[in-house]
Amino acid sequence: MVAVVATALFVLVVGFIGWRLAEGGTVLHLLGGYVLRGGFGVVLTPRVLMPVAVAVAVVLVGPGLASRLRFGVLVAGSAVVAAVWAVALALSSGWHRLPEPLSVVYEYPNDVPRVGSIGTFLSTFTQFVPADSADPWTTHVAGHPPGALLAFVLLDRLGLSGLGWDAALCIVGGVLAVPAVLVTVRAVAGEGHARVVAPFLVLAPIALWVATSADALFAGVASWGVAGLATAAVSSGRRRDAKALAGGLLLGLALFLSFGLTALGLVAVVVVLVHRRALGWGGVVRVLAVGAVGVLLVVGLFLLGGYWWLDGFHAAGDRVRSGPSYANRPLAFFLFSNLAAGALAVGPAAIAGLASLRRHRLALLPLTALVGILASDSTGLVRGETERIWLPFYVWVLCATAFLPQRQRRMWLALGAALAIVIEVTVRTEW
Repeated sequence: MVAVVATALFVLVVGFIGWRLAEGGTVLHLLGGYVLRGGFGVVLTPRVLMPVAVAVAVVLVGPGLASRLRFGVLVAGSAVVAAVWAVALALSSGWHRLPEPLSVVYEYPNDVPRVGSIGTFLSTFTQFVPADSADPWTTHVAGHPPGALLAFVLLDRLGLSGLGWDAALCIVGGVLAVPAVLVTVRAVAGEGHARVVAPFLVLAPIALWVATSADALFAGVASWGVAGLATAAVSSGRRRDAKALAGGLLLGLALFLSFGLTALGLVAVVVVLVHRRALGWGGVVRVLAVGAVGVLLVVGLFLLGGYWWLDGFHAAGDRVRSGPSYANRPLAFFLFSNLAAGALAVGPAAIAGLASLRRHRLALLPLTALVGILASDSTGLVRGETERIWLPFYVWVLCATAFLPQRQRRMWLALGAALAIVIEVTVRTEW
């Protein structure tokens, strides 16, 4: 409880400093917010009863069901309920809220019509990243590798065009991170811990940005990449190699969705290293090597298409640093504001869980995710909007909830859900 109260005070202090900066003329580019991106404005309608009903149901029966259901049913059911929770939260502010976040000119769907030949798209992608190029990509496209836009292009080419399908892609991708984390937790620390974590993953405040931001899709892909390596480490023979290769392919794909996902590499390594005694160093090296082959295959395919990741990385960094929103955002403030937004996104249960960590291999998952978050924060390139940008890391931080005392779990579950509903009702988030 002390850690949660201290974190709440930290968020309030950061918000107050943000307010003072804004009052003094500093443009934070947070749409009127001081920690989260989005100004204050209460929208309270009968639709809020939808997320309230979901939250009450999960708090009352979620932990019990999680302990009794067959694991396969739990994994699938958790994804479904997570989707219901995310959609219910979004719809409580209006039926338009699911596709609306993707409709702005800064988002990926805006540039889908520009893409003709995939080969030409990849080989010329980097030259349109600079803001002063002849026809620059829109903000989010330019700040990411081409795989992010390519996902929406391929969806369109499949005949699933329109913002509704784009929103569905993001939401499905985001909620699929839930079963990936559960499978990983079982591989790392046993089924019992996964069953404890399940309700917290389902009902976390991160759902506010699962419906709808493309970072949710990134989280799903990256999480299943980590799950592939984790399950490979507890398999044998050809199944081990197949799972490691699949995990590597997904992690390689994740690198072409977001440059920031490189910081997730430590989590991917740790889920294998925890099995060093069972695997031996030879087994550890084999799993990681096969996974690396998968990553390199993806890198090679994009290179054959004409896109080199490092060139794109440097070009995207230059684009970010050249923008007015970067120059105007004070680094000293956002180094702390980023973390405050992250605390709101993971919610009080994760904070309490981190304070309850003990010497156990499962503790490495939230700790290494925190290392990735701090590494991202320290670059200075990320200034605001971390409630969505760090979604691929938050799902692993939530594993800390496995360490909450049993008698307190329902309380923390309820508090997290309440926080999510309060944010949805009072903050006009962009996503």
